[in-house]
Amino acid sequence: MRHLVAATATLACTAVLGGLVALAPAAHAGEFLADGGFESGNLSGWSCDPGTTQVVTGQARSGSHALAGSPGGTGTAQCKQTVGVAPDTAYTFSAQVKGSYVYIGVDGGAGTWTPGTGGAYQQLNVSFTTGPNQTSATVYVHGWYAQPRYYADDLSLTGPGGPTPSPTPTDPTPTPTPTDPAPSSHALVGYLHSSFANGSGYVRMADVPASWDYIDLAFGEPTSTTSGDIRFDRCPVAECPAVESDAEFKAAITAKQAQGKKVLISIGGQNGQVQLTTTAARDAFVSSVSRIIDTWGLDGLDIDFEGHSLSLGAGDTDFRNPTTPVVVNLISALKTLKARYGSAFVLTMAPETFFVQLGYQFYGPGPNGAQDPRAGAYLPVIHALRADLTLLHVQDYNSGPIMGLDNQYHQMGGADFHIAMTDMLLTGFPVAGNTSRVFPPLAPSQVAIGLPAGSNAGNGWTSPAEVNKALDCLTRKVGCGGYTTHGTWPALRGLMAWSVNWDKFGNWEFQRNFDGYFG
Repeated sequence: MRHLVAATATLACTAVLGGLVALAPAAHAGEFLADGGFESGNLSGWSCDPGTTQVVTGQARSGSHALAGSPGGTGTAQCKQTVGVAPDTAYTFSAQVKGSYVYIGVDGGAGTWTPGTGGAYQQLNVSFTTGPNQTSATVYVHGWYAQPRYYADDLSLTGPGGPTPSPTPTDPTPTPTPTDPAPSSHALVGYLHSSFANGSGYVRMADVPASWDYIDLAFGEPTSTTSGDIRFDRCPVAECPAVESDAEFKAAITAKQAQGKKVLISIGGQNGQVQLTTTAARDAFVSSVSRIIDTWGLDGLDIDFEGHSLSLGAGDTDFRNPTTPVVVNLISALKTLKARYGSAFVLTMAPETFFVQLGYQFYGPGPNGAQDPRAGAYLPVIHALRADLTLLHVQDYNSGPIMGLDNQYHQMGGADFHIAMTDMLLTGFPVAGNTSRVFPPLAPSQVAIGLPAGSNAGNGWTSPAEVNKALDCLTRKVGCGGYTTHGTWPALRGLMAWSVNWDKFGNWEFQRNFDGYFG
């Protein structure tokens, strides 16, 4: 984020509607899954990836049948079931699984996995508590890319029971709303220069104003581009004379969390190129990031991969089923971290427009290999993690012109750019113009607008008046200028700033405008 390279793009527009899946009824009080042992001999009651999942005999743990999933290299062979549940109620989802890299979990919540079961069945368990207004839950089981066939049997979702609801349509690709903090609240996100100084001045953690809801520590960086070994080094006194001690820093983090704030480690930035080219690098990433989180008592992780961290290989053309190792391994690492820390784990991402909206027309190297392979390379990561994603704040700066859903180019620096770029995320778009491969919209509570805090912070600074104009359009469909949005999103989560330090340098103009707008 410190000094980013501009990108140019052209895009096209098509609107697509998703299909519907009905809720499965509760089997009886105490057990909520229908046909958790697959004894019907088919996948009735389950929504499964076609062509890679089937019910088989000869592999059952009990009874006569079991689920067999064959992920291959382009999918996870997932089966899921949605059931009615009671609000504010504890449930346990369990499954007997056999194979390597088998996952179970709850969409938008907890999950767990096993790296291998040694040829026998192993029980996996996930416990979760429904939200105050929650009336349905979706549980899943799946394998992993390029892993052998897995088996699952005796799946069970147990709880105190509840009424069987009327069938309710749900999106086949659920986009759960994050519950921590409250999704109806608006959030201010800011990066804190914790490991370096760049002319904006050092800001102690304790001195970050209370307006900032998410504080991203910039940056965790790898020991080498492909090692996956991430280190977080605090700014040295020689570079940051006002830096606090480690003990003071950690105490200030704890104090922020006591106020309901979330403090994350941000990985990457301009200088922190991260390429998880191997499973060894993936595992080193998980181990080292976990160590940082545990050492400082952090709430989660922000992915700010830039430069050449992510790109797509030849033949990797479907964002729904990526095959490029750096993408597949990053997805696996993030899912592992989510499973390790549970539903409270905060996951955010801060890609550049080059890696997201540019994917509307260009995706990877293209059919003749002439395109930039980084184009749209974040899309498979966002899509695979959408059920676990707390916030996406695309950097609407340091960008070239991007064509929006109106088939017009939009230039950074004014309300129009933020309206068009955000509309794409909340409406969805066909990737590389392919209407059979549509990137589905995110929930508005998962989306914030990324901006420079001041004119010194990056190209594309937007005045407070223009920021407010963009917010008016997106949340109330007022003052949209020549752009017509495809919806109205009052639950749009908020704003992200690069950075807290640059905002202090600018007399807190960005923060004060946010507070004035959202109250």
